[in-house]
Amino acid sequence: MKFLITGGTGFVGSFLTQQLLQNKHEVTVIGRSSAPVVRSGHFHAISADTTRKGSWQNALKDVDAVVNLAGMSIFQRWTPAYKQQIYDSRILTTRHVVEGMPGDQSQTLISTSAVGYYGSRGDDILTEVEPCGRDFLSRVGKDWEHEAFEAEKKNVRVVVARFGVVLGRSGGALKQMLTPFKWVVGGPMGSGRQWFSWIHIADLLAGLMFMLENPKLQGPVNLCSPVPVTSGELARTLGAVLGRPAVIPAPSIALRLFLGEFAETLLASQRAIPEKLLKSGFVFRFPDLKDALTDLSQSQFS
Repeated sequence: MKFLITGGTGFVGSFLTQQLLQNKHEVTVIGRSSAPVVRSGHFHAISADTTRKGSWQNALKDVDAVVNLAGMSIFQRWTPAYKQQIYDSRILTTRHVVEGMPGDQSQTLISTSAVGYYGSRGDDILTEVEPCGRDFLSRVGKDWEHEAFEAEKKNVRVVVARFGVVLGRSGGALKQMLTPFKWVVGGPMGSGRQWFSWIHIADLLAGLMFMLENPKLQGPVNLCSPVPVTSGELARTLGAVLGRPAVIPAPSIALRLFLGEFAETLLASQRAIPEKLLKSGFVFRFPDLKDALTDLSQSQFS
């Protein structure tokens, strides 16, 4: 099959590209970096700003599936200008992807979203039928998904993958979590009672492939472990795997002081469950957080 990946030079995109190439697929990657992730006869890299229309959209005409991963990282202090970049990198890219899809052939679009779509919901169990929240990231998620579903007007099968926090080697959220633990100041954020939805990178990649290979799957799909944990449990488990104490919490007031509005994302509670995947027969390799972190510790925590 022929795949096109926007944001293909990023953390998730790099892993997905490698897996597809190993399975002998043809992959076109579009990203801001011109350096290829993998050198292969089946690999093609295009350097482009996908928030702008351009010749890169021509690459959408001759592929079987598009995986839309583009989006600026949310893991930093938000200024008004950076919030606009977060929004534009997702909404405008998705709009331009859909515009470039021809609509005269059988195609699948898997477009990223996030469990942040639901907002902070306490102990509520969040399956795919739950409504959108009202905070900034919820509004981003709502508009992001709307742009993706516009492709259905072109008879494209659309799956919106609502990611939990992705845990993987060599980058992503886990890399940022490690620093305070290595300095023996790790601990839960805020009260530690808020829910944290996560997924091992291996399960995320397997889930994306499962979506691609199962034509009956469409619409929003939570892509996260079926066993979410609280922030306190996350800290204790990470501390145990690292052999470090997890007793020094990060108070809510301090997080808000140093991180501004972004702190609300860290303190949000999202207890998402991948109901659609489970009912479709998908089997998680790492549903348990301790098993996932132990696996990742083999190279990540050195």
